[in-house]
Amino acid sequence: MSTLTPAKLTTANVTPVTNPATDEKLYEVTHALPPEVDAAVARAKIAFKKWSGETALKRSRVMFRFLELLNRHREELAAVITREHGKTLDDARGEVQRGIEVVEFACGMPHLLKGEFSENVGTGVDGYSFRQPLGICAGITPFNFPAMIPLWMFPLSVACGNCFILKPSEVDPGASDLIHRLFMEAGAPENVLQVVNGGKEAVDAILANPDIAAVSFVGSTPVAQYVHQTASQNGKRVQALGGAKNHMVIMPDAPMDQVVEALMGAAYGSAGERCMAISVAVPVGDETADRLIAALQERVAKIKIGPGTEAGVEMGPLVSRKHRDKVCAYIEAGEREGAKLVVDGRKAPAASEKGYFLGGCLFDNVTPQMKIYQEEIFGPVLSVARAKDYAHACKLVDDHPFGNGVAIFTRDGGIARDFAQRIQTGMVGINVPIPVPMAYHSFGGWKRSLFGDVHMHGMEGIRFNTRLKAVTARWPETMQAEFTMPVSK
Repeated sequence: MSTLTPAKLTTANVTPVTNPATDEKLYEVTHALPPEVDAAVARAKIAFKKWSGETALKRSRVMFRFLELLNRHREELAAVITREHGKTLDDARGEVQRGIEVVEFACGMPHLLKGEFSENVGTGVDGYSFRQPLGICAGITPFNFPAMIPLWMFPLSVACGNCFILKPSEVDPGASDLIHRLFMEAGAPENVLQVVNGGKEAVDAILANPDIAAVSFVGSTPVAQYVHQTASQNGKRVQALGGAKNHMVIMPDAPMDQVVEALMGAAYGSAGERCMAISVAVPVGDETADRLIAALQERVAKIKIGPGTEAGVEMGPLVSRKHRDKVCAYIEAGEREGAKLVVDGRKAPAASEKGYFLGGCLFDNVTPQMKIYQEEIFGPVLSVARAKDYAHACKLVDDHPFGNGVAIFTRDGGIARDFAQRIQTGMVGINVPIPVPMAYHSFGGWKRSLFGDVHMHGMEGIRFNTRLKAVTARWPETMQAEFTMPVSK
């Protein structure tokens, strides 16, 4: 179900979709009201009866055709992302690729759903288990990855035999609309995947509907916590991924040229609008910190800003004027609290008079008490928090309320191994600035970066989208009543 509408509509339940590089209004998206969400669920309930009964191989063939179409239309999909979100075309292409990799993983569902079998768990008794679909699942996705995160959610779910309701961000829903059309073209039955657009009303309708068995969410921590609490209270299985404040620890022995290159991409790529962006650099020792600031200062000031479609552009606009203003408010707060603003992105040459552009910002001498350290800014702002030694650096990471991702750059294998084992964070990079696992592993953080127990995609994704059934079977010629707990003899 697509609810994209022409720009001429002006009713209260629509959101304008804007090109953030030009401030041009592209179209308006109509918000689904609760009765429309419930109607979509009712259609999915009917579709589930047949879809769940199909063989895993038949569902896999739909996924293979979908994979082929995604590869054929990847440039079109990347262009939609850049037009509505603002990230550079190269970055959008990378997003599409990471989403496609989850579809590739989902194509192997006949193997992934294989159960376990134990012969003769008792005399003449066999035990086996298998996984079955939940029913109807739903996904609520953010603006920053309008293609990748939907592709992280629904392909595994539907390949497991579920039907899926996708509610994309109302800021940039065009990618989800195109993905839905490609999925239908791949031969998916009607209503196995449906897209409903909207804001909080649509979200609340999803959380309240009793026929939705599981909800996946990616977004800010306050909303993730709300989704988890509300959906859990309504008896649903929930994975709700929240905010992040990802640190990069830089040991004195780390090659500074590699560190700087890694930070430039990890902190300022996609204008910092990534849950895996590095937003805090933690150099160990003042000498390391001074070298880092000296190397970064010139590079950050020279980031090429402009529309994501222009060749050579390194950073596009932020997604909206409202979000740019929010990021600027954080910059002002950092200055008030005493952090040293080494590079002020607000003074960068404007690439467009109407676009939502902001240059890269670099703060030094940031302390844990500051707002810019504690909260997720979600913009092109890198804070440098100096650590006295390795133990102090680890304490900074572990004491932070978020625990999504972390990286360490060092030449010392012993330090790297100790760091990976001790650090209280869900995803760790060793000389890798953005440690996003591949599709056949699972993605998720700790602490206030994840609400729920199960991570996304990989085998965790299979477990989230199915439930285990265990069977104990015996085929005796005669049977006598047993009044004690059965045990293996």
